[in-house]
Amino acid sequence: MTTINKDEIQKFSSLAEEWWDVKGKFKPLHMFNPIRIEYITQMIKKYFKISDEKINPFNELKILDIGCGGGLISEPMARLGANVTGIDASEKNIKIAQIHSEENNLKINYINSSPERLKEKEEFDIILNLEIIEHVEDVKLYIDSCSKLLKKGGLMFTATLNRTVVSYIKAIVGAEYILRWLPIGTHDWNKFIRPEELEKELSIANFKTIEIKGLEFNPFNKKWRKSDNLSVNYIICSSKI
Repeated sequence: MTTINKDEIQKFSSLAEEWWDVKGKFKPLHMFNPIRIEYITQMIKKYFKISDEKINPFNELKILDIGCGGGLISEPMARLGANVTGIDASEKNIKIAQIHSEENNLKINYINSSPERLKEKEEFDIILNLEIIEHVEDVKLYIDSCSKLLKKGGLMFTATLNRTVVSYIKAIVGAEYILRWLPIGTHDWNKFIRPEELEKELSIANFKTIEIKGLEFNPFNKKWRKSDNLSVNYIICSSKI
């Protein structure tokens, strides 16, 4: 059994060299990144009771970034002092991430792997699943694999897209066909997962939901913000019990 969808891996491998081009194919992710980082760091500090005044606040935390791509989230976490491991099923993505982190003098452990193949059981304090679960082959196996890698009491952030009419219009018709923010075919609406479906799978794998937040794009200032609207993008912060 595997979580790897070869078609999805090939899709992102073909774009690998554009990961750090803020005007390239991954421009939407670069625009999305600030709100993701803000939310994740706030929740980590609150959960682990870390002072805002602490230098390198995450220096005692081990973070696993699954589906790390070129390292857009791994690098900010490493700069905050965390011991970061980034994994991706695309070897090309990992090579791009390694080169970029070395150029920026960041020590990040990048591995070409999927979560079910990792040996580090109950090793990590935090797992980041950001815009990856809608691309995996087997959601149940994927979440079970994450649970085995996370320490008891650890945090997991799962960000994905809701399966609604609104998400089809905005994330596929709008983002891919009209605005051309993303290559056509980036997303398959049928693989989007509703929050209640994801919460159920997380609960089965011994996760308890702490908070669910929507992430909305403001077309006027062209920035993302946190919201209670879960109709398109949302993120679940959960702990392993």
